[in-house]
Amino acid sequence: MGKSDTTMRPLRVAVIGAGPAGVYASDILLRKLAEESDDSQIGIEASIDIFEKLPAPFGLVRYGVAPDHPAIKWIIGALEKTIANPQIHLFCNVNFGVNITLEDIRRFYDIIIFATGAINDNPLRIPGSQLPQVTGAAQFVAWYDGYPQASTPQLTASSVAVIGGGNVAMDISRMLIKNPEDLMNTDIPQEVLQKLQHNQLTDLHLFVRRGPAQAKFSVQELRELENLRGVRLMVSDNDFEQIDEATRQQLSNDKLARQMLDELEIIRKMAQEMTENSRVAGHDVDKDGNEATRRYWFHFYSSPQEINERNNSVQSITVNHTHVTPDGKMTLTDQHTTYEVQAVYSAIGYQPAHVADIPYDDEHLTLQNNEGRTELQNVYVTGWAKRGPVGLIGSTKSDALETITHVIEDCKKDPQQGRSASESTEEDIQNFLHNKGIQYTDFDGWKKLDAYERSRTDVPGRSHIKVTDADLMRRLSK
Repeated sequence: MGKSDTTMRPLRVAVIGAGPAGVYASDILLRKLAEESDDSQIGIEASIDIFEKLPAPFGLVRYGVAPDHPAIKWIIGALEKTIANPQIHLFCNVNFGVNITLEDIRRFYDIIIFATGAINDNPLRIPGSQLPQVTGAAQFVAWYDGYPQASTPQLTASSVAVIGGGNVAMDISRMLIKNPEDLMNTDIPQEVLQKLQHNQLTDLHLFVRRGPAQAKFSVQELRELENLRGVRLMVSDNDFEQIDEATRQQLSNDKLARQMLDELEIIRKMAQEMTENSRVAGHDVDKDGNEATRRYWFHFYSSPQEINERNNSVQSITVNHTHVTPDGKMTLTDQHTTYEVQAVYSAIGYQPAHVADIPYDDEHLTLQNNEGRTELQNVYVTGWAKRGPVGLIGSTKSDALETITHVIEDCKKDPQQGRSASESTEEDIQNFLHNKGIQYTDFDGWKKLDAYERSRTDVPGRSHIKVTDADLMRRLSK
């Protein structure tokens, strides 16, 4: 018996989210189907539509990577090659839950995969966190990366606190303290660069709850600190003297942690040299002995407990000193210190967004799923929506592989169920969006926007400037 017309047509797939997770899932699905035999019950082809709520694709790579990390942004080139596949169609400026619903798209797609990422901050649950000068990392990153309609920080504080022991805390600290002229050759939005040029910061205090041995910084992030112009590094020797032999032994099986600690030791020595050179010079100096106008303070074993206010404004932050065992368990001591600061940035993790009609797992901060499968028929998740906001961009490939493996397994179990869409031509969804008055941006439109950003000649000394105005982005894409 031959296959039915329904199973002969390409598998119709909707992917919600055009970041790395969604694009990797699309690419892996096409590759896995191509490996199937010609007589496979699920076919060997798919037609994939990727929906993105913003006017531009690439999610975390475009809006979550610091502007001075261009090497990571080269990932966009690889993602573009995937989206350029004629079996994939891009629909930017289509907001799931606003423009389209799950009920809407079930008519057009056999399989629906959510790759919606994480855009919200984990809440900072200490007194004073509600003050207007307290900013979450996601909010600040969105601003300096040019996320449309992101709120603009004041940058009037001379002394700020950054809370967090990972790479996001390192990124926002670097963006706050770095010489803005060193960002000229990046794609940072022009209005962001101008705002940073008037940043009144002189002292940045980074608070890490555990010790240097338990921090989650990457070696690459730390090395960037060693090249900051006009910045004096301030490190307490006591923080490193607290690392006992048992803790170092604990690191013997963790190569990355050992490398990270070794790099922190280098920074500690640089700070010692800067202290000596500053004493000789009579003023703060940077790595090259030039005058430093900003100081970058590292505070390990410091758990923020309260943000103190005056007249609804941040006045200071109080931290409890902590004790950390070799296996990383932390307890608070009865010692505390208060630092004068006028603004606080919290980098303590992200939360994947809730999605309309998709159950949420409040305990694990993900869309409810089991290895990418949801309880809803033919609905799957991948990326941070699947496993939570941990890991690097490359980690989304393994997530996508697991999810796509289950997609193919489930379609093989019931080929007819895997062809559930009642309206299954490429024109059907286009007509649906047109009839609803939704003006979407396709891949050609993205290329027009990208070409404009890379050809800006109106600002001297800059060659690639990201556009942040959503209406302008849409107009440029037409």
